[in-house]
Amino acid sequence: MTDTGGIAPRLSGIIETALYVQSLDVARAFYETILGLEALHADERMCALDVAGRSVLLLFPIGGALEPVDLPDGSIPPHDASGHQHIAFAITADELPQWESHLQKHDIAIEGRAAWPRGGRSLFFRDPDGHLLEVATPGLWTTY
Repeated sequence: MTDTGGIAPRLSGIIETALYVQSLDVARAFYETILGLEALHADERMCALDVAGRSVLLLFPIGGALEPVDLPDGSIPPHDASGHQHIAFAITADELPQWESHLQKHDIAIEGRAAWPRGGRSLFFRDPDGHLLEVATPGLWTTY
């Protein structure tokens, strides 16, 4: 292993984010229908959804990934989570009113709105498992 002098090597992004759900079928239907995500892979263990061609949202049944998964050249360690998790999805400023209308049309309650100091705006709502979802425009963070 190369010594970096205590400084971490550079990361270039987040590839995957995972949510843990009661029902893969219910969660997949929500994310495909309401958020327009497309499945890249789905089986009884998990569902991988494409997010704008840049990242992947993984859905796992709660308690369904507690055993290691053996691969031809390695393994995936066990993982799980409980409670209501949070994910923010990037949208353009022009898309914010469309998202508000879309969510209302599908009877999805908008639980919160935020106007951020850098000019970004957010809408907050929940998925069928109670996870807090956010659509956010640029100006949320210095990096977005």
